[in-house]
Amino acid sequence: MNVETTICALATAPGGAIGIIRVSGADAITITDKIFSKSLSAAKSQTVHYGEIKDADGNTIDDVLVSVFRAPHSYTGEDSTEISCHGSRYILSKVIELLILNGCRQAMPGEYTQRAFLNGKMDLSQAEAVADLIAASNQATHKIAMSQLRGNFSNELAELRNQLLKITSMLELELDFSDQDVNFADRNQLLILANQIDNRITTLTHSFETGKALKEGIPVAIIGKTNVGKSTLLNRLLGEDKAIVSNIHGTTRDVIEDTTQINGVTFRFIDTAGLRHTDDEIEQLGIERTYRKLDEATIILWLIDSAPTTEEKEEIKSKTADKKLIIVENKIDKEQPSGLYPDSIKISAKFGTNIDTLESAIYKASDIPEINANDVIVTNARHYDALKRSHESISRVIEGLNIGLSGDLLSEDLRDCIHILAEIVGGEVTTDEVLGNIFSHFCIGK
Repeated sequence: MNVETTICALATAPGGAIGIIRVSGADAITITDKIFSKSLSAAKSQTVHYGEIKDADGNTIDDVLVSVFRAPHSYTGEDSTEISCHGSRYILSKVIELLILNGCRQAMPGEYTQRAFLNGKMDLSQAEAVADLIAASNQATHKIAMSQLRGNFSNELAELRNQLLKITSMLELELDFSDQDVNFADRNQLLILANQIDNRITTLTHSFETGKALKEGIPVAIIGKTNVGKSTLLNRLLGEDKAIVSNIHGTTRDVIEDTTQINGVTFRFIDTAGLRHTDDEIEQLGIERTYRKLDEATIILWLIDSAPTTEEKEEIKSKTADKKLIIVENKIDKEQPSGLYPDSIKISAKFGTNIDTLESAIYKASDIPEINANDVIVTNARHYDALKRSHESISRVIEGLNIGLSGDLLSEDLRDCIHILAEIVGGEVTTDEVLGNIFSHFCIGK
Protein backbone atom coordinates (compact mmCIF):
# COMPACT_ATOMS: atom_id res chain seq x y z
CA MET A 1 0.00 0.00 0.00
CA ASN A 2 1.43 3.36 -1.07
CA VAL A 3 0.25 5.80 1.59
CA GLU A 4 1.31 8.79 -0.51
CA THR A 5 -1.43 8.24 -3.09
CA THR A 6 -5.07 9.29 -2.83
CA ILE A 7 -7.46 6.36 -2.58
CA CYS A 8 -11.15 5.80 -3.22
CA ALA A 9 -13.61 2.96 -2.62
CA LEU A 10 -17.27 2.18 -2.06
CA ALA A 11 -17.85 2.28 1.71
CA THR A 12 -21.39 0.87 1.75
CA ALA A 13 -22.84 -2.49 0.77
CA PRO A 14 -24.11 -2.69 -2.83
CA GLY A 15 -27.83 -2.75 -3.46
CA GLY A 16 -28.97 -0.09 -1.01
CA ALA A 17 -30.88 3.09 -1.76
CA ILE A 18 -27.79 5.18 -0.97
CA GLY A 19 -24.14 4.47 -1.70
CA ILE A 20 -21.19 6.29 -0.13
CA ILE A 21 -17.80 6.55 -1.83
CA ARG A 22 -14.83 7.45 0.34
CA VAL A 23 -11.86 9.44 -0.96
CA SER A 24 -8.78 9.95 1.23
CA GLY A 25 -5.32 11.40 0.70
CA ALA A 26 -3.46 14.63 0.05
CA ASP A 27 -5.38 15.30 -3.20
CA ALA A 28 -8.80 14.03 -2.04
CA ILE A 29 -10.53 17.42 -2.10
CA THR A 30 -8.79 18.53 -5.31
CA ILE A 31 -9.75 15.35 -7.20
CA THR A 32 -13.34 15.43 -5.96
CA ASP A 33 -13.51 19.08 -6.96
CA LYS A 34 -12.69 18.09 -10.57
CA ILE A 35 -15.86 16.00 -10.96
CA PHE A 36 -18.20 18.06 -8.71
CA SER A 37 -20.32 20.89 -10.04
CA LYS A 38 -19.42 23.26 -7.18
CA SER A 39 -16.00 24.37 -5.99
CA LEU A 40 -14.73 22.66 -2.84
CA SER A 41 -11.36 24.46 -2.67
CA ALA A 42 -12.52 26.80 0.08
CA ALA A 43 -14.91 24.35 1.77
CA LYS A 44 -14.53 24.14 5.52
CA SER A 45 -13.97 20.84 7.32
CA GLN A 46 -17.05 18.87 8.44
CA THR A 47 -19.34 20.55 5.90
CA VAL A 48 -21.77 18.99 3.41
CA HIS A 49 -22.33 20.32 -0.12
CA TYR A 50 -25.13 19.57 -2.60
CA GLY A 51 -24.37 19.39 -6.30
CA GLU A 52 -23.85 17.15 -9.32
CA ILE A 53 -21.18 14.68 -10.37
CA LYS A 54 -20.30 15.32 -14.03
CA ASP A 55 -18.19 13.37 -16.50
CA ALA A 56 -15.53 14.86 -18.81
CA ASP A 57 -18.18 15.86 -21.36
CA GLY A 58 -20.23 17.70 -18.76
CA ASN A 59 -22.95 15.04 -18.55
CA THR A 60 -24.59 14.70 -15.13
CA ILE A 61 -24.04 11.29 -13.53
CA ASP A 62 -26.00 11.94 -10.34
CA ASP A 63 -27.19 14.51 -7.82
CA VAL A 64 -25.04 13.99 -4.73
CA LEU A 65 -24.00 15.24 -1.32
CA VAL A 66 -20.26 15.68 -0.74
CA SER A 67 -18.95 15.76 2.85
CA VAL A 68 -15.57 17.44 3.30
CA PHE A 69 -13.10 16.53 6.05
CA ARG A 70 -9.78 18.34 6.29
CA ALA A 71 -6.72 16.83 7.99
CA PRO A 72 -6.35 15.93 10.77
CA HIS A 73 -10.09 15.98 11.48
CA SER A 74 -11.07 12.90 9.51
CA TYR A 75 -11.22 9.14 10.02
CA THR A 76 -7.83 8.62 8.36
CA GLY A 77 -6.25 11.85 9.58
CA GLU A 78 -5.89 12.95 5.94
CA ASP A 79 -7.94 15.25 3.72
CA SER A 80 -11.03 13.23 2.87
CA THR A 81 -14.37 13.46 1.11
CA GLU A 82 -17.41 11.21 1.18
CA ILE A 83 -19.70 11.26 -1.87
CA SER A 84 -23.28 10.17 -1.10
CA CYS A 85 -24.93 8.94 -4.31
CA HIS A 86 -28.02 6.99 -5.24
CA GLY A 87 -27.35 3.27 -4.83
CA SER A 88 -27.37 2.34 -8.53
CA ARG A 89 -24.47 0.04 -9.39
CA TYR A 90 -23.95 1.98 -12.61
CA ILE A 91 -23.80 5.35 -10.83
CA LEU A 92 -21.40 4.12 -8.15
CA SER A 93 -19.05 2.43 -10.62
CA LYS A 94 -19.12 5.50 -12.88
CA VAL A 95 -18.21 7.86 -10.01
CA ILE A 96 -15.34 5.59 -8.93
CA GLU A 97 -14.18 5.41 -12.55
CA LEU A 98 -14.14 9.24 -12.77
CA LEU A 99 -12.16 9.49 -9.51
CA ILE A 100 -9.56 7.02 -10.78
CA LEU A 101 -9.29 8.86 -14.12
CA ASN A 102 -8.55 12.04 -12.18
CA GLY A 103 -5.78 10.59 -10.02
CA CYS A 104 -7.22 8.27 -7.39
CA ARG A 105 -6.25 4.66 -6.78
CA GLN A 106 -8.70 1.92 -5.77
CA ALA A 107 -8.28 1.33 -2.02
CA MET A 108 -7.07 -2.03 -0.74
CA PRO A 109 -8.96 -3.92 2.03
CA GLY A 110 -8.49 -2.14 5.35
CA GLU A 111 -6.44 0.69 3.85
CA TYR A 112 -8.52 3.50 5.38
CA THR A 113 -8.15 2.05 8.87
CA GLN A 114 -4.45 1.34 8.28
CA ARG A 115 -3.93 4.99 7.37
CA ALA A 116 -5.84 5.98 10.52
CA PHE A 117 -3.37 3.86 12.52
CA LEU A 118 -0.29 5.19 10.71
CA ASN A 119 -1.50 8.77 11.19
CA GLY A 120 -2.01 8.29 14.94
CA LYS A 121 -5.81 8.42 14.91
CA MET A 122 -5.97 5.08 16.74
CA ASP A 123 -3.61 2.39 17.98
CA LEU A 124 -3.42 -1.09 16.51
CA SER A 125 -5.79 -2.74 18.99
CA GLN A 126 -8.39 -0.04 18.29
CA ALA A 127 -7.94 -0.55 14.56
CA GLU A 128 -8.58 -4.28 15.00
CA ALA A 129 -11.68 -3.41 17.02
CA VAL A 130 -13.11 -1.73 13.91
CA ALA A 131 -13.12 -5.09 12.12
CA ASP A 132 -14.60 -6.78 15.21
CA LEU A 133 -17.34 -4.14 15.39
CA ILE A 134 -18.29 -4.72 11.75
CA ALA A 135 -18.34 -8.48 12.33
CA ALA A 136 -20.23 -8.30 15.66
CA SER A 137 -23.15 -10.72 15.46
CA ASN A 138 -24.59 -10.29 18.96
CA GLN A 139 -24.92 -7.79 21.78
CA ALA A 140 -22.01 -9.18 23.78
CA THR A 141 -19.44 -9.02 20.94
CA HIS A 142 -20.72 -5.53 20.05
CA LYS A 143 -20.07 -4.32 23.61
CA ILE A 144 -16.58 -5.85 23.67
CA ALA A 145 -15.67 -4.30 20.31
CA MET A 146 -16.99 -0.89 21.39
CA SER A 147 -15.02 -1.08 24.64
CA GLN A 148 -11.82 -1.86 22.72
CA LEU A 149 -12.52 0.84 20.12
CA ARG A 150 -12.94 3.42 22.90
CA GLY A 151 -9.45 2.53 24.12
CA ASN A 152 -10.29 0.65 27.33
CA PHE A 153 -7.93 -2.21 26.44
CA SER A 154 -5.24 0.23 25.30
CA ASN A 155 -5.53 2.19 28.55
CA GLU A 156 -5.21 -1.03 30.55
CA LEU A 157 -2.02 -1.95 28.69
CA ALA A 158 -0.66 1.59 29.05
CA GLU A 159 -1.07 1.39 32.82
CA LEU A 160 0.71 -1.98 32.92
CA ARG A 161 3.57 -0.59 30.83
CA ASN A 162 3.88 2.47 33.09
CA GLN A 163 4.19 0.21 36.12
CA LEU A 164 6.79 -1.93 34.36
CA LEU A 165 8.74 1.18 33.37
CA LYS A 166 8.67 2.31 36.99
CA ILE A 167 10.33 -0.93 38.09
CA THR A 168 12.83 -0.78 35.22
CA SER A 169 13.76 2.83 35.97
CA MET A 170 14.47 2.07 39.62
CA LEU A 171 16.63 -0.93 38.78
CA GLU A 172 18.58 0.88 36.06
CA LEU A 173 19.13 3.85 38.36
CA GLU A 174 20.86 1.47 40.74
CA LEU A 175 23.16 0.36 37.93
CA ASP A 176 24.32 3.95 37.43
CA PHE A 177 25.43 4.04 41.08
CA SER A 178 26.58 0.41 41.35
CA ASP A 179 30.07 1.47 42.42
CA GLN A 180 28.59 3.35 45.40
CA ASP A 181 26.52 0.38 46.65
CA VAL A 182 23.29 2.44 46.64
CA ASN A 183 19.86 0.71 46.62
CA PHE A 184 17.06 2.81 45.16
CA ALA A 185 14.57 -0.03 44.84
CA ASP A 186 13.03 -1.94 47.72
CA ARG A 187 13.02 -5.53 46.43
CA ASN A 188 9.95 -6.45 48.49
CA GLN A 189 7.96 -3.54 47.05
CA LEU A 190 9.12 -4.43 43.52
CA LEU A 191 8.01 -8.01 44.09
CA ILE A 192 4.56 -6.88 45.22
CA LEU A 193 4.22 -4.65 42.17
CA ALA A 194 5.46 -7.37 39.79
CA ASN A 195 2.92 -9.83 41.23
CA GLN A 196 0.13 -7.28 40.78
CA ILE A 197 1.13 -6.82 37.14
CA ASP A 198 1.29 -10.57 36.60
CA ASN A 199 -2.16 -11.05 38.17
CA ARG A 200 -3.69 -8.52 35.78
CA ILE A 201 -1.95 -10.03 32.75
CA THR A 202 -3.19 -13.47 33.83
CA THR A 203 -6.76 -12.19 34.20
CA LEU A 204 -6.64 -10.67 30.71
CA THR A 205 -5.19 -13.90 29.30
CA HIS A 206 -7.91 -16.03 30.90
CA SER A 207 -10.60 -13.73 29.53
CA PHE A 208 -9.71 -14.98 26.02
CA GLU A 209 -11.64 -18.19 26.68
CA THR A 210 -14.80 -16.14 27.28
CA GLY A 211 -14.02 -13.79 24.41
CA LYS A 212 -13.45 -16.61 21.95
CA ALA A 213 -16.70 -18.31 23.00
CA LEU A 214 -18.65 -15.08 22.54
CA LYS A 215 -17.06 -14.43 19.16
CA GLU A 216 -17.43 -17.92 17.67
CA GLY A 217 -20.54 -19.06 19.54
CA ILE A 218 -20.69 -21.35 22.57
CA PRO A 219 -20.88 -24.95 21.29
CA VAL A 220 -23.86 -26.96 22.57
CA ALA A 221 -24.19 -30.63 21.53
CA ILE A 222 -27.59 -32.34 21.52
CA ILE A 223 -27.16 -36.05 22.16
CA GLY A 224 -29.43 -39.01 22.85
CA LYS A 225 -30.81 -42.21 21.38
CA THR A 226 -32.32 -42.37 17.91
CA ASN A 227 -35.82 -40.94 17.45
CA VAL A 228 -35.72 -39.17 20.81
CA GLY A 229 -36.42 -35.78 19.21
CA LYS A 230 -32.95 -34.24 18.81
CA SER A 231 -33.62 -32.83 15.33
CA THR A 232 -37.02 -31.53 16.42
CA LEU A 233 -35.36 -29.76 19.36
CA LEU A 234 -32.67 -28.28 17.10
CA ASN A 235 -35.33 -26.91 14.75
CA ARG A 236 -37.27 -25.50 17.71
CA LEU A 237 -34.21 -23.76 19.17
CA LEU A 238 -33.19 -22.33 15.78
CA GLY A 239 -36.72 -21.35 14.80
CA GLU A 240 -36.42 -23.04 11.41
CA ASP A 241 -36.52 -26.50 9.82
CA LYS A 242 -32.77 -27.06 9.69
CA ALA A 243 -32.78 -30.82 10.26
CA ILE A 244 -34.96 -33.55 8.76
CA VAL A 245 -37.47 -34.94 11.25
CA SER A 246 -38.74 -38.50 10.87
CA ASN A 247 -40.07 -41.38 12.94
CA ILE A 248 -37.53 -43.64 11.21
CA HIS A 249 -34.59 -44.50 13.46
CA GLY A 250 -31.18 -43.26 12.34
CA THR A 251 -32.43 -40.39 10.15
CA THR A 252 -29.61 -38.07 11.28
CA ARG A 253 -26.39 -39.67 10.07
CA ASP A 254 -24.14 -36.63 10.12
CA VAL A 255 -23.54 -33.64 12.35
CA ILE A 256 -25.76 -30.59 11.71
CA GLU A 257 -24.76 -27.19 13.14
CA ASP A 258 -26.24 -23.71 13.26
CA THR A 259 -26.27 -20.71 15.58
CA THR A 260 -28.89 -18.71 17.40
CA GLN A 261 -28.87 -16.11 20.16
CA ILE A 262 -30.05 -16.42 23.75
CA ASN A 263 -30.01 -13.24 25.85
CA GLY A 264 -27.68 -11.53 23.38
CA VAL A 265 -25.12 -14.38 23.34
CA THR A 266 -24.52 -16.64 20.33
CA PHE A 267 -24.81 -20.40 20.88
CA ARG A 268 -23.73 -22.93 18.26
CA PHE A 269 -26.09 -25.92 18.45
CA ILE A 270 -24.91 -29.28 17.15
CA ASP A 271 -27.42 -31.99 16.28
CA THR A 272 -25.74 -35.38 16.36
CA ALA A 273 -26.47 -38.88 15.15
CA GLY A 274 -28.52 -41.00 17.56
CA LEU A 275 -26.49 -43.14 19.93
CA ARG A 276 -27.24 -46.83 19.42
CA HIS A 277 -25.62 -50.07 18.31
CA THR A 278 -25.95 -50.45 14.55
CA ASP A 279 -24.46 -52.44 11.67
CA ASP A 280 -25.05 -49.57 9.20
CA GLU A 281 -21.58 -48.29 8.23
CA ILE A 282 -22.80 -44.78 7.38
CA GLU A 283 -24.69 -44.46 10.65
CA GLN A 284 -21.62 -45.75 12.52
CA LEU A 285 -19.55 -42.96 10.99
CA GLY A 286 -22.18 -40.44 12.19
CA ILE A 287 -22.01 -41.86 15.71
CA GLU A 288 -18.20 -41.60 15.67
CA ARG A 289 -18.53 -37.94 14.70
CA THR A 290 -20.98 -37.48 17.56
CA TYR A 291 -18.32 -38.54 20.05
CA ARG A 292 -15.78 -36.19 18.44
CA LYS A 293 -18.23 -33.30 18.70
CA LEU A 294 -18.71 -34.06 22.39
CA ASP A 295 -15.05 -33.11 22.87
CA GLU A 296 -15.62 -29.73 21.20
CA ALA A 297 -18.84 -28.85 23.06
CA THR A 298 -18.96 -26.79 26.24
CA ILE A 299 -22.56 -27.71 27.07
CA ILE A 300 -24.26 -31.08 26.47
CA LEU A 301 -28.03 -31.50 26.15
CA TRP A 302 -28.83 -35.16 26.88
CA LEU A 303 -32.28 -35.75 25.45
CA ILE A 304 -34.31 -38.67 26.85
CA ASP A 305 -37.86 -39.92 26.37
CA SER A 306 -37.63 -43.02 28.55
CA ALA A 307 -35.81 -43.94 31.73
CA PRO A 308 -32.12 -44.51 30.86
CA THR A 309 -30.44 -47.75 31.79
CA THR A 310 -27.52 -47.96 34.18
CA GLU A 311 -25.24 -48.63 31.20
CA GLU A 312 -26.51 -45.52 29.41
CA LYS A 313 -26.00 -43.39 32.53
CA GLU A 314 -22.42 -44.61 32.96
CA GLU A 315 -21.60 -44.02 29.29
CA ILE A 316 -22.95 -40.46 29.32
CA LYS A 317 -21.20 -39.77 32.61
CA SER A 318 -17.84 -40.91 31.23
CA LYS A 319 -18.24 -38.97 27.97
CA THR A 320 -19.32 -35.68 29.61
CA ALA A 321 -17.22 -35.63 32.79
CA ASP A 322 -15.70 -32.21 32.04
CA LYS A 323 -18.80 -30.69 30.39
CA LYS A 324 -21.89 -28.84 31.58
CA LEU A 325 -24.57 -31.53 31.29
CA ILE A 326 -28.26 -30.61 31.03
CA ILE A 327 -30.66 -33.56 31.06
CA VAL A 328 -33.77 -32.84 29.01
CA GLU A 329 -36.89 -35.02 29.22
CA ASN A 330 -38.72 -34.72 25.88
CA LYS A 331 -42.23 -35.68 24.69
CA ILE A 332 -44.08 -34.64 27.85
CA ASP A 333 -47.06 -34.11 25.56
CA LYS A 334 -47.44 -37.88 25.38
CA GLU A 335 -48.78 -40.10 28.12
CA GLN A 336 -45.79 -41.56 29.86
CA PRO A 337 -44.47 -41.96 33.41
CA SER A 338 -43.21 -38.66 34.83
CA GLY A 339 -39.86 -38.20 36.49
CA LEU A 340 -37.70 -40.23 34.14
CA TYR A 341 -34.63 -38.60 35.64
CA PRO A 342 -34.17 -36.39 38.73
CA ASP A 343 -33.69 -32.67 38.02
CA SER A 344 -34.34 -33.03 34.28
CA ILE A 345 -35.94 -30.18 32.34
CA LYS A 346 -39.24 -31.42 30.96
CA ILE A 347 -40.16 -30.17 27.47
CA SER A 348 -42.11 -30.91 24.35
CA ALA A 349 -39.86 -30.09 21.42
CA LYS A 350 -42.77 -30.76 19.07
CA PHE A 351 -45.08 -28.16 20.65
CA GLY A 352 -42.45 -25.83 22.18
CA THR A 353 -43.48 -26.47 25.79
CA ASN A 354 -40.92 -25.14 28.33
CA ILE A 355 -38.37 -24.26 25.62
CA ASP A 356 -37.90 -20.89 27.35
CA THR A 357 -36.97 -22.76 30.56
CA LEU A 358 -34.43 -24.82 28.63
CA GLU A 359 -32.95 -21.71 27.01
CA SER A 360 -32.54 -20.11 30.45
CA ALA A 361 -30.73 -23.23 31.67
CA ILE A 362 -28.43 -23.19 28.63
CA TYR A 363 -27.58 -19.52 29.18
CA LYS A 364 -26.90 -20.13 32.87
CA ALA A 365 -24.67 -23.13 32.07
CA SER A 366 -22.53 -20.97 29.76
CA ASP A 367 -21.22 -19.02 32.79
CA ILE A 368 -20.87 -15.94 30.60
CA PRO A 369 -20.42 -12.89 32.84
CA GLU A 370 -22.56 -9.84 32.27
CA ILE A 371 -20.70 -7.65 29.79
CA ASN A 372 -20.56 -3.94 30.60
CA ALA A 373 -19.50 -1.12 28.32
CA ASN A 374 -16.09 -0.68 30.00
CA ASP A 375 -15.19 -4.35 30.46
CA VAL A 376 -11.94 -5.54 28.88
CA ILE A 377 -12.25 -9.04 27.40
CA VAL A 378 -9.65 -10.39 24.99
CA THR A 379 -11.10 -11.80 21.74
CA ASN A 380 -8.12 -11.52 19.42
CA ALA A 381 -5.71 -14.47 19.06
CA ARG A 382 -2.78 -12.09 18.40
CA HIS A 383 -3.45 -10.28 21.67
CA TYR A 384 -3.79 -13.59 23.50
CA ASP A 385 -0.43 -14.80 22.22
CA ALA A 386 1.27 -11.55 23.24
CA LEU A 387 -0.27 -11.69 26.72
CA LYS A 388 0.97 -15.26 27.21
CA ARG A 389 4.49 -14.22 26.25
CA SER A 390 4.36 -11.18 28.52
CA HIS A 391 3.24 -13.46 31.38
CA GLU A 392 6.33 -15.62 30.79
CA SER A 393 8.56 -12.52 30.95
CA ILE A 394 7.07 -11.10 34.15
CA SER A 395 7.18 -14.58 35.70
CA ARG A 396 10.94 -14.62 35.11
CA VAL A 397 11.16 -11.20 36.80
CA ILE A 398 9.26 -12.49 39.84
CA GLU A 399 11.50 -15.55 40.01
CA GLY A 400 14.56 -13.33 39.70
CA LEU A 401 13.41 -11.07 42.53
CA ASN A 402 12.79 -14.09 44.75
CA ILE A 403 16.30 -15.45 44.24
CA GLY A 404 18.02 -12.06 44.41
CA LEU A 405 19.02 -11.75 40.75
CA SER A 406 21.00 -8.65 39.80
CA GLY A 407 19.23 -5.57 38.46
CA ASP A 408 20.75 -5.76 34.98
CA LEU A 409 19.36 -9.27 34.43
CA LEU A 410 15.95 -8.29 35.82
CA SER A 411 15.83 -5.26 33.53
CA GLU A 412 16.28 -7.45 30.48
CA ASP A 413 13.11 -9.45 31.22
CA LEU A 414 11.22 -6.30 32.22
CA ARG A 415 12.04 -4.64 28.91
CA ASP A 416 11.02 -7.80 27.09
CA CYS A 417 7.62 -7.66 28.80
CA ILE A 418 7.23 -3.96 27.94
CA HIS A 419 8.12 -4.64 24.31
CA ILE A 420 5.60 -7.48 24.02
CA LEU A 421 2.74 -5.41 25.46
CA ALA A 422 3.67 -2.63 23.02
CA GLU A 423 3.17 -5.07 20.13
CA ILE A 424 -0.55 -5.24 20.93
CA VAL A 425 -1.15 -1.51 20.47
CA GLY A 426 1.41 -1.18 17.68
CA GLY A 427 4.01 0.87 19.52
CA GLU A 428 6.79 -1.46 18.38
CA VAL A 429 5.23 -2.68 15.13
CA THR A 430 7.21 -1.51 12.13
CA THR A 431 7.07 -4.34 9.57
CA ASP A 432 4.76 -4.25 6.59
CA GLU A 433 4.25 -7.99 6.97
CA VAL A 434 2.55 -7.64 10.37
CA LEU A 435 0.40 -4.71 9.29
CA GLY A 436 -0.51 -6.38 6.01
CA ASN A 437 -1.61 -9.53 7.82
CA ILE A 438 -3.88 -7.56 10.16
CA PHE A 439 -5.53 -5.21 7.67
CA SER A 440 -5.92 -7.72 4.84
CA HIS A 441 -8.87 -9.22 6.74
CA PHE A 442 -10.83 -5.95 6.58
CA CYS A 443 -13.47 -5.24 3.95
CA ILE A 444 -12.76 -2.77 1.14
CA GLY A 445 -13.94 0.72 2.08
CA LYS A 446 -12.90 0.36 5.71
